[in-house]
Amino acid sequence: MSTYKEIRGLKVRDYTTNPDNPIEGQLWYNKTDQVARYRIPNLSVGAWRSMVALNTARYAGIGGAGTTTAGLAFGGYGESLSPVRTGVTESWNGSAWTEVADLNTGRSGIGSAGLAPYTAALAWGGYANPGGVVGVVESWNGSSWTETTDLNTARSRNIGSGIQTAALAFGGSPDDGSTVVGNTESWNGSAWTELNDLNSGRSRIAGAGTYTAAIASGGGPSNTANTEIWDGTSWTEVNNLNTARSALMPSAAGTSTDTIVFGGSSSTGKTESWNGSSWTEENDLSTGRTWGGGSGTATSAFCLGGYSTATVGTVEEWSAKQPVGAWATGGAINTARFAIGGFGIQTAGLAFGGETPGGVKGETEYYNGTSWTELNDLNLVRSNIGGAGTYTAGLAFAGEIGPGPSTTDTESWNGSSWTEVADMNTARYAVSGTGVQTSALTFGGYNPPTTYDNTESWNGSAWTEVADLNTARYRAGGAGVSNTSALAFGGRNGPGTRYDNTETWNGSAWTEVNDLNNSRDEGGSNGTQTSAIFYGGTDPTRTADTETWNGTGWQETSNLSTAVQANGGVGADNTSALSFAGLSPSLTTQTEEWTGSSNTDKTIATD
Repeated sequence: MSTYKEIRGLKVRDYTTNPDNPIEGQLWYNKTDQVARYRIPNLSVGAWRSMVALNTARYAGIGGAGTTTAGLAFGGYGESLSPVRTGVTESWNGSAWTEVADLNTGRSGIGSAGLAPYTAALAWGGYANPGGVVGVVESWNGSSWTETTDLNTARSRNIGSGIQTAALAFGGSPDDGSTVVGNTESWNGSAWTELNDLNSGRSRIAGAGTYTAAIASGGGPSNTANTEIWDGTSWTEVNNLNTARSALMPSAAGTSTDTIVFGGSSSTGKTESWNGSSWTEENDLSTGRTWGGGSGTATSAFCLGGYSTATVGTVEEWSAKQPVGAWATGGAINTARFAIGGFGIQTAGLAFGGETPGGVKGETEYYNGTSWTELNDLNLVRSNIGGAGTYTAGLAFAGEIGPGPSTTDTESWNGSSWTEVADMNTARYAVSGTGVQTSALTFGGYNPPTTYDNTESWNGSAWTEVADLNTARYRAGGAGVSNTSALAFGGRNGPGTRYDNTETWNGSAWTEVNDLNNSRDEGGSNGTQTSAIFYGGTDPTRTADTETWNGTGWQETSNLSTAVQANGGVGADNTSALSFAGLSPSLTTQTEEWTGSSNTDKTIATD
């Protein structure tokens, strides 16, 4: 995309209003507002997100092949299987893992190849029970494994690259791991040929590429950062990883010039990308792990299973082109306060209630996308209040009227004033709320000394107790559009434990799904069951962290400009949000607007 500099040079144009579609990098002066502004380039960043877990949790050299939309995971072992190595094979169709035919020889420390869909893969070597180190090679045809020609050198903890009919096997251990080798062999679809060894013999190595152009990095028995490139004939040492590690195999994906390496010893989440000449640190895995599997490309990869504090079946997907969201300063709210309620969207939001050192507040303010306007107060002043709806039709419920006493009070908003309606069943404060005026949900809450798991559903006229949360909590984040579709995340309990748990509501029950990356409570949140955002809060210190939910997992993204806690939040989904008020560290009137993209305008400060 062309930049403004390329088109217009450095000239700054004057406008009476902001241009409708500024070019990336454009500068201009708004004569009406008397401010200079700048269009930020639309940046991108690599990020991991949680996906559907394997059916069988396992680690220690899981073989991986295919892509993030059509993949295969095979072999390995775990605590529940130990000391038996498994031949379990699972195929991925883009939405679910399905158990298919096992390897003929169950084993861990397996080498693998296959960038084609899950219909074609190769598995070689490994450690079997019984049998120890083996050179067995098996070929996958989409439905079953067939034994073919063995490796020349039997070994486990080896790695490879390539496809089913043209692969490269290198490194590994011919025994229990105390000895390492640099042996390299190429596969032509029917036989293995010995080639030049790695310069540094090692096992538990990361590798990627083809049989004529491959990369080998890290490995053991002691942690190393060594990286070597294969040119079809020999290995050449190049720039090292930034973080030395082993227990990788095969936690890598890509080519010899475009690679990603992830995880490794000490259950790290470290992720690094290779551009053909050097390594760059990227965003970490959500769950650090050792002995994980991997497949895919440098821009779209899977991390499969592994070992963290225990054997895991979790799967994470890497995308190298996640948009970087941006927070921009909005109009200041009129009354600084914390523990504030809100509902609506970024350009039409309502803020109400809250607390100051002088006591609880009933003020209601409306945001039009630019500035806040004072409207009619709540009938019952309170803080730590729940809310659901739009700026013309909403609900405010529960809260703290003390400090101390909790309430069941519910009020309905008609766009200009509040009216008392039917009370909740259970008095509490610091509840979460989702939905609209005629179909809402509230869950969790606190009334000392009790932390609640209660959930209540609103049908437009009354509250009904429904199924409890799996984890009792208060000051949690919430998102949803009705009393049948909601998301609960984060929060804390009375003693002070903060949660990363996420639960989804289907109208009758809560189900645990993938956790937040960071445990925290009392942050702003909004969105839907499949597109949510959580920003600010306490973890245990005040934080600016922002995470977005895409329906399957949480991704860390650009932080708020200023760390804030007990802030309010409204918005339609994870691409549009408004954070307002709170503690930062003292009471603040600050408002920040989230666009879901870095391609936004920024005001250039002038003295």
